[in-house]
Amino acid sequence: MAALVQTITPELRRWIVAQAEAGCRLEDVLQAMKASGWDETVAAAALEQTLRERLAELNPQASVSPLDAATPLPEPALQAAPSVIVVEGHAVQVLATLRHPRVIVFGGLLTDTECDELMALSRPRLERSKTVDNATGGDEVNASRTSDGMFFERGETALISRIEARIGALLHWPVNHGEGLQILRYRPGAEYRPHHDYFDPVHPGTAKILERGGQRVATLVMYLNTPEGGGATTFPDVGMEVAPLRGNAAFFSYDRAHPSTRTLHGGAPVTAGEKWVATKWLRQGVFV
Repeated sequence: MAALVQTITPELRRWIVAQAEAGCRLEDVLQAMKASGWDETVAAAALEQTLRERLAELNPQASVSPLDAATPLPEPALQAAPSVIVVEGHAVQVLATLRHPRVIVFGGLLTDTECDELMALSRPRLERSKTVDNATGGDEVNASRTSDGMFFERGETALISRIEARIGALLHWPVNHGEGLQILRYRPGAEYRPHHDYFDPVHPGTAKILERGGQRVATLVMYLNTPEGGGATTFPDVGMEVAPLRGNAAFFSYDRAHPSTRTLHGGAPVTAGEKWVATKWLRQGVFV
């Protein structure tokens, strides 16, 4: 069978830019292209390429420049290649590290008791998880994310404050530069398809989001239980998977809002049981 060839014409590029600048959701633009006969993969690539080129026209540095070099990224003290780091009187194991993307797997970041308490405190407040609405900077229910979740306010309880202080000490990042702790529950079949955590400058809603503390610079995913099957944190660009083991955590950072960071990641479908995670996103500045 001959391969499908579809040409991205100047007319199509102008149409894509016009839709985006009119405030249309990119998901709706993609669906419109598919309805017109475009292959989904080709259409998605055309969207990204066109919008990045448009961004480059408006601001040549916005989509590819690293963050201010004077601002370091969150990073544990690994110069001596330790197998254990003691922070706030708590021993955290260093199980695996990767340079590019910058990924570190920690063991025992949370105790069993802390995991149980986080699940118990969050359970009554769970609701269908949402994603960022790129057009407005608000949030929305999205088919790519099929978990239930909730947010704690920063320092909401003594437990939350203790965990946030531990994270800040471990990663050498101010506690007030972190978003509130998010708890997620994935039932069998639930997943979070591959995505980036930074706020992409090509989207019209990004400027509003950045007002609350600047760009995201790192993510910490902490596993509150061990599901019976599935649920790994995946990094498709490098073929890496982190098993969701109770008390452990996956940390990754990104110095620019661009796919070149290779931090595309997802939550693989849960095949049996439930998966509970606590996620902490770290910002450039004070998150308000």
